Amino acid sequence: MARPPGQAEQAERVSTLELFFDLVFVFTITQLTAVLSDDPTPRGLLRVVLMLGVIYWMYDGYAWLTNAVAADRAARRVVLLGGMAGFLVLALTIPEAFSGGDLAFGLAYLMVVGIHAGLYSRTTVTHTVRSLVRLAPFNLASALLVLAAVVAGGPAGYLLWAAAFALEWVTPLVTGIGGFRIAPAHFVERHGLVVIIALGESVVAIGIGASGQPVDLALISVAVLGLLLAACLWWTYFGGDDSRAERALAGVPEDRRAAVAVRAFGYWHLAILLGIIVLAAGLKHAIGHAFDRLDLAHALLLAGGIAVFLAGDVGFRRTLRLGPDRFRVAAAVLCLATIPLGLKASAVFQLSFLGIVLCGALAAEYADTRSRGRQN
Repeated sequence: MARPPGQAEQAERVSTLELFFDLVFVFTITQLTAVLSDDPTPRGLLRVVLMLGVIYWMYDGYAWLTNAVAADRAARRVVLLGGMAGFLVLALTIPEAFSGGDLAFGLAYLMVVGIHAGLYSRTTVTHTVRSLVRLAPFNLASALLVLAAVVAGGPAGYLLWAAAFALEWVTPLVTGIGGFRIAPAHFVERHGLVVIIALGESVVAIGIGASGQPVDLALISVAVLGLLLAACLWWTYFGGDDSRAERALAGVPEDRRAAVAVRAFGYWHLAILLGIIVLAAGLKHAIGHAFDRLDLAHALLLAGGIAVFLAGDVGFRRTLRLGPDRFRVAAAVLCLATIPLGLKASAVFQLSFLGIVLCGALAAEYADTRSRGRQN
């Protein structure tokens, strides 16, 4: 059936091609985890934050794209596969992105930005095209800053990276995004899928860290505890909030929905993904040092990763008004309090208490929710 002129061509559910796209994107999560694992210093963390910021900005741009322009035609699918190729090259070049003089990352990023703008322009919704016209120059400017950053390297490169990061994430505040239209079911499902795929990275990190290690009590202890933490984070995000988020986003007036979406699924999901990367880097190290005392950097990675994830989740829930979050705030603080356990005892000891904190917070929240339900 033909659509009336101006009617949004929005996807209702995530397609298998989009899921395939996400599997390519998650390789960037693996690569960023490796960067932080190899350099668990403030410099390594800064590199990861800057790269994740610019990469996730455009990944999320593709999530918005397929929300508005369904990949249901051969030509569109081929173009989207080109975008996937760009993200794959980005991921491959992540370890060398700050070395200076390496054009591959910058050129791949420019390709990703160009394909995004070209495919997005295929929408027939006039106000969306107008919004894209306002947004595209900022994306192009950011891509050129990234290209300049990877060429320059050194202190100048860091400044250019930071400029690209800042320009992208302030763009919605400068240009406004009210012209973009959001299909809530597809949008929430797409972002949920990338979170669960990223959570799988924490499990993959355990497997990478275990390579060549004997399967003994130390390995089994860290592996099981690492899986427990990943499961708790899964429960935190998917224990009902995913369906509530869909209803909450659908309840926002259409002219305000895009602004709410960019806060909830843009800014706060950036923190959620960063938390997963940081935790995965900590787990990768812990797998070979189960009963050893941790240094400050790796104790911080384990506790800080979960705390950052919870902070992003709390911001996400508050933006969409999904319910009380005091137990999650308390859990984030208590996770940081486990750092001395890693320093003075062992990785297993710290991981055990992190599991207790998360399980306790989820149990307390569940009991509180049931109590409120009975009162109502």
